[in-house]
Amino acid sequence: MNHTRSNTPGSTRRFTRAGLASALAVSAALTAAAAAPAAAGGPTAYSAAVPRFLAPGDLPAASTPWTADPVRKGLPADESFCTAGTTPATGTRYRDFRTELDTTARQTTTVAATPAKAAQLADRLRLAVETCLDRMKAGYPGLEGEAFHHGPVDVEEGANVYSIDTHDPEVGSTDIALWSVGRDGRTVTVVQWGQLGELDGAPLAAFQRTTATAVARLH
Repeated sequence: MNHTRSNTPGSTRRFTRAGLASALAVSAALTAAAAAPAAAGGPTAYSAAVPRFLAPGDLPAASTPWTADPVRKGLPADESFCTAGTTPATGTRYRDFRTELDTTARQTTTVAATPAKAAQLADRLRLAVETCLDRMKAGYPGLEGEAFHHGPVDVEEGANVYSIDTHDPEVGSTDIALWSVGRDGRTVTVVQWGQLGELDGAPLAAFQRTTATAVARLH
């Protein structure tokens, strides 16, 4: 992953929350869930065989309470720049979370046909996150940022945690996004979290615990 700052543009806000309106204007952007509920897919009822999702209380503590949308089928209309085109709509569900102070999150879960196909999907998603900052910089000269792999989380078939810290000198905004990709058998889950600020103010340890909960709870 990229660990250095570079001179490259684009509004940081566009890159760090899946779901901001500007994300669609740039073919969707970096991380976390929308500040407004996504329109794609409606609430639905699920059987016990369907993977379970995080609850608001499972997310890192914030200054205002988390609220959650219903679990929705398919891909969100405001799919994140980092993983756009990687996750199939078939077998996929997602849930958006938000607080009153611009902290957002999203969990996306895909059930593949076989464990081998799920492992391949997890590999593709990890690569998409690892290369995301470089792709953003290539498309928006002037954007500055750092990206880090924070190591594995020992749960089921494993999970990995990443951060992407971006700064737009033109706008003067700084955003931090946390990502994780994990797998349990045929099921792959991605958790995104984002807010204004930098990595040193992000709840990294709590997000790692959220990741472990997300993967362990799937089945």
